[in-house]
Amino acid sequence: MSHDGLNIEAIRAQFPLLHQEVNGAPLVYLDSAATTQKPQCVIDAVTEYYTGYNSNVHRGAHSLADKATIAFEGARQKVSAFINSPKPEQVLWTRGTTEAINLVAHSWGNHNIAAGDIILVSELEHHANIVPWQILAEQKGAKVVPIPLTEQGDIDQNAFTALLTSDVKLLALSHVSNALGSVNPVKQMVAAAKAKGITTLLDGAQAVAHFKVDVQALGCDFYVFSGHKLFAPTGVGVLWGKEALLNSMPPYQGGGEMIDTVSFEGTTFNGLPFKFEAGTPHIEGVIGLGAAIDFLNSLDNEAVAQHEADLMDYIIKKAANFAGLKRIGEAKYQVGAFSFLLEGTHPSDVGMLLDQQGIAVRTGHHCAQPLMSRFNIPGTVRASLSIYNTRDDIDRLFAGLEKAKLFLL
Repeated sequence: MSHDGLNIEAIRAQFPLLHQEVNGAPLVYLDSAATTQKPQCVIDAVTEYYTGYNSNVHRGAHSLADKATIAFEGARQKVSAFINSPKPEQVLWTRGTTEAINLVAHSWGNHNIAAGDIILVSELEHHANIVPWQILAEQKGAKVVPIPLTEQGDIDQNAFTALLTSDVKLLALSHVSNALGSVNPVKQMVAAAKAKGITTLLDGAQAVAHFKVDVQALGCDFYVFSGHKLFAPTGVGVLWGKEALLNSMPPYQGGGEMIDTVSFEGTTFNGLPFKFEAGTPHIEGVIGLGAAIDFLNSLDNEAVAQHEADLMDYIIKKAANFAGLKRIGEAKYQVGAFSFLLEGTHPSDVGMLLDQQGIAVRTGHHCAQPLMSRFNIPGTVRASLSIYNTRDDIDRLFAGLEKAKLFLL
């Protein structure tokens, strides 16, 4: 199958895990919002590091260390270009989106949030973009205030405008909802916040694999994402920040690499990005992330976006004609994730019966319990899509749901 310049079968062939049977049926993987599968080039890059030049990075006096450092810092340059960062030094390695948000909460938040301040988030947020701010607010006497949603699952823009008071010091938003796939109008919301002098952070974990992200065009102060949702290994992520802000922030952790000089009289800290990268990093993860970006850059971005839009359109149309299926979240723009309930069933039962047919979905609250409370539901079944999915996968999903209904209803 090809789609406007994309040969989907050739792309699928690059993902070895997809070609297996689960419970006696060919695997249909519809859980990419939780983690994407890895193309062979990423697996090879990690294997090559371990078999060919495994060494610690920076300061090594031998060839292996030089090679590892070149690959490691080369990946930083690839990420920098990928998100259009002004400088590679503004790209900081973390363990993922969660650690990146915690880093900002700890380092920026501790020195900029005070009693009475408001941290504005939305009802859509993943727990990773709620809990660190709650911890910070409790320590500082500040308050985390949610922006309400419309019935369709969009952020209520009128409510947002009303909430942008002089007490708001931080706006922290997901670029794309992990639970509903809603694409939020973050550029306009960031601009409205910046006009009032409010610092802004965007959680891009669900965005970077689906469309081009340009941090300069978005205008945000911080942008965070994880490698493992971008075809790269787990345990590696990115915090991008504006240079002046990062320079003003104290280190998140102390140890090796993040120092300039150390004595018992006092320590001075390294410059960007190393000030925030204490200890030996996740070298193979970073190299794998670099390989994942090479893989994405080898594809036609517009064709990928069109393919995924076609899949989303297809799943929405199939769902509309499926008796007893209730779609959860009907945002104006949606990418990657489709959440639903089957009338008279529990999501976990549906997920189990789909798994017995080789169909992998995710069920539950998707680390977005306030969102589930907003819609007064226990959770959803979430089918999430990526480059390697096809209409056949979606057909298998709905055939599987028909069988599940026979057992459950």
